[in-house]
Amino acid sequence: MMKNIKDVSLDEAKNWSNAAYMPEGLVLTDCITDAPIPQEPRRMNYILMALCRRGRAQYSIDTRELKVEPGDLLFISENHIVDNYMASPDFECLCIMVSKVFYHSFVLNTKNVSSLLLFSTNNPVVALTPQEIRVYTRYYLTIREKMSDTQNHYRTQLVKALLLAMFYDMSNVIWRVEKGGTKAQNRANVIFTKFIQLLEENFRTERRVSWYAQQLNITPKYLSEAVKAISKITANQWIDNYVMLEIRVLLKNSTKSIKEITDELNFPNQSFLGKFFKEHMGVSPSDYRKG
Repeated sequence: MMKNIKDVSLDEAKNWSNAAYMPEGLVLTDCITDAPIPQEPRRMNYILMALCRRGRAQYSIDTRELKVEPGDLLFISENHIVDNYMASPDFECLCIMVSKVFYHSFVLNTKNVSSLLLFSTNNPVVALTPQEIRVYTRYYLTIREKMSDTQNHYRTQLVKALLLAMFYDMSNVIWRVEKGGTKAQNRANVIFTKFIQLLEENFRTERRVSWYAQQLNITPKYLSEAVKAISKITANQWIDNYVMLEIRVLLKNSTKSIKEITDELNFPNQSFLGKFFKEHMGVSPSDYRKG
């Protein structure tokens, strides 16, 4: 019998080896290799930022294959699906995991810092400079030290201030990565991030590029060109990827019937969904569910 979809939660992460935990919604650990990694796709329900120190890992976010090496900073924001995780035995990274509620409690109305999570959609892995590696490492160690000082009346406020400062410093990475871009590229970046925001909220009901272009007050052609310039794949491919991933997860990790999935994802009928799925996966939804 198939189980309902389960999120990867901070409640699980706080039990990992050498984890420091604050009930407000914060976990730090340098022993991610001890985490019980599920073999099936899992949806994140927190924000993860991690600096790779040793070893290597590979995984996919929303079907996009990624690799992490020493010196890389990886971002995974809430609600994205992680799959196909593999790591070398010596993989080591400094992980900071923040619930979205706690995140917004210290970055409220801080536009530049919030842009870090939008940036991570297109740049989930970034190679840091030696100076940036030192900066991140110092923040990690200092935040962890303050988390352990439970006798400090202002512990939560101190940790929030340090996290805010760290996110500002990491936002400087955005400036470094993007500063070489042209104005057209920067404009395309803005369009792309807004498109992804809209897509995450509406892909279950809207699959037309023209609809997303209308919401952004631009032409479908301009939207398609901007998305392709930034992400190397088309807006239609992004939409299809989101829809396909959701169908796969629902088929493998829920007991919903194909009719229910058809209705939930706003397909005209089961036949239409079946044709769409087979075009992308090469098998029917029922055959895929059977394994």
